[in-house]
Amino acid sequence: MPRIREAAVTGLGMLTPAGTRPEDTWAALCRGRGLARHLPHLAGLPVEFGCTVPALDAHAELGRPLARRVDRFTHLAIAAARRAVGDAGLAPGSWDPDRVAVVLGVGSNSLTTYDREFGLLAQDRPTFVSPMALPRSLPNVVASEVAIDLGARGPVFSVSSACASGATALGIARDLVTSGTCDIALAGGSESALSRMAATCFAQMRALSRRTGDPAGACRPFDTRRDGLVLAEAAAVLVLERPDHAARRSAPVRALFRGFGSTADAHHPVAPHPEGSGARRAVLAALTDAVLTPSDIDHVNAHGTATPAGDAAEAQALLQVFDGDPPPVTAAKSVLGHSMGAAAAVEAAVTVLTLEHQLIPPTANLVGQDPGRELDVVHTAPRPHPMATGLSSSFGFGGHNAVLVFTTP
Repeated sequence: MPRIREAAVTGLGMLTPAGTRPEDTWAALCRGRGLARHLPHLAGLPVEFGCTVPALDAHAELGRPLARRVDRFTHLAIAAARRAVGDAGLAPGSWDPDRVAVVLGVGSNSLTTYDREFGLLAQDRPTFVSPMALPRSLPNVVASEVAIDLGARGPVFSVSSACASGATALGIARDLVTSGTCDIALAGGSESALSRMAATCFAQMRALSRRTGDPAGACRPFDTRRDGLVLAEAAAVLVLERPDHAARRSAPVRALFRGFGSTADAHHPVAPHPEGSGARRAVLAALTDAVLTPSDIDHVNAHGTATPAGDAAEAQALLQVFDGDPPPVTAAKSVLGHSMGAAAAVEAAVTVLTLEHQLIPPTANLVGQDPGRELDVVHTAPRPHPMATGLSSSFGFGGHNAVLVFTTP
């Protein structure tokens, strides 16, 4: 089958702290208010707040046997994949299962399982450890369980590149589709990083905001008063298809996935390159892949974690790529928090929604920017803006950089 340049996005499934439907997330982003809140299970820790997915009854959603078998991050992934497939108008029984791929990103997998089972070991109760603890904790389980649930028998694997995992998974999945290996790929990411151990580790690294008196105002991407990220959980899955496959079944195309760029800083285990050189190269690689130039980009969905070093490096990279005049920028983490391995997939879906609505949601909690690194960050209210192209950037611990380019159909 001949190689093509772009994949059609025909379905979205999202579970975020705003709700379990894409329209819930879109409405919350347009309101522009942070969703972080104090969480009882984090009480007594240095940071006691975060962003959780509301109203997900795993037993009702998945059935009791499956819900008991898998960890929370896999619950979220299966629910998102089912919703994406439904949104695309697909029925698993009607597709060729050997030509359906599943590629999902995950940053740290079964943190809730680790908390529970390590707690039993610490109490000297090894015989109480679940026999399912290991199989539900393997990084590959998120993709394999989605494939089992939906009967996908093409390439199936998980991807881990820290906070860039979801974007990396999408890029690999797009290549499986455009190369002719698959007709359909279910791609994205899932993470539930709100365990006590994870929250403690991130706090000890001084990566988290300490604004305990104002959780909703804690995440402040690109703001001079930013002091760290806010942990979250989420899952997002996009259905990617060969455009000819989508056309044969008269499927509405939500966007075209045109470009993917991936680079490494090779600089530091957790800190970004201070000049944003790896991020800049990833943006340029994505543009080259899409056969576009910086002047063709109408909007940037920024990584924007609200860490002092991370936002400064990202701003520097964007100013360099766009010759001092980047297009309008938004940062979804200001509302939704940082869902680690899922964040890039969530923000890819948000970029698709932004192109559909021709409206850029605001960045919450922005008052002033670093002198010399000012971007056109949309804030206060959504901004109507004509757009044909959108760029979504994601950067992770270890210097992983992944950038995606979407266009209107």
